[in-house]
Amino acid sequence: MQVVTLCISTTMVLILLGLVVLSVLTARHLSEYVKENLTVTVMLNDTVSVNDAHRLCRDLYHRPYARNIDYISKEQALKEQTAAMGSDPSEFLGTNPFSATLELQMHSEYACRDSLQWIAKELKANPKVTDVAYQEDLMNKVNKNLQKVNVVLLILALLLTFISYSLISNTVRLGVYSRRFIIHTMKLVGASWGFIRRPFMRDGLTVGILAALIACCVLGGAFYGLMQYEPNITTIITWQMLVVTAAAIFLFGIIITALCSYISVNRFLKMTAGELYKI
Repeated sequence: MQVVTLCISTTMVLILLGLVVLSVLTARHLSEYVKENLTVTVMLNDTVSVNDAHRLCRDLYHRPYARNIDYISKEQALKEQTAAMGSDPSEFLGTNPFSATLELQMHSEYACRDSLQWIAKELKANPKVTDVAYQEDLMNKVNKNLQKVNVVLLILALLLTFISYSLISNTVRLGVYSRRFIIHTMKLVGASWGFIRRPFMRDGLTVGILAALIACCVLGGAFYGLMQYEPNITTIITWQMLVVTAAAIFLFGIIITALCSYISVNRFLKMTAGELYKI
């Protein structure tokens, strides 16, 4: 009965831990997704031909910060703005007021204020470029908000780890407590501490693996149900993230139960017969 109770309590703890790990990974993935979809607009000279623009694109692709580049011609820009405004500005201006641009999307590690400043400076040094525009305030807000989310999740993970250890440790200690006199008897007949610890460690590892397996099945089933309801969830929660979460659950389940069993058995091994009767 105690083994079943330990398995259930460990499973519940591992499910909560798995949710925290998955939340941390999801926040990190969303952070990268948002940063990589922020756009830097590179405005080109009117004298730049289509071939020159494509050559510039090829050159930029060799830069470490460039993830994706889209070329928007003057005609395409006019067409898009006409559709957005409902009228053609060239009809009353007599000319196309828009310039050709490159829409640059960067790798997430470069989507920060310092990197954007030197990237913009480098782009403006090119004679084909007239100006570089990006939403600096938006990028700063995104980075600040994501940092706050990461800090909150980290604190939650540490707090949950401490609570998890306390709950599992107490449950394991109760199981060892019920067999404290067996431990003492084995000491009296000359059994080594390692020999006495071995069955308790084996039981702890078994419970940890079984609880981790159940926790993974529960979370996997929940994700499968969510995927049936919203198939696009796989763009936010990837299979790689699920594998990492499952590995973290198994690792934590094995380590925490083995560690708790080791500490609890050692505690009773150090006690004398008189001390065993007093607790």
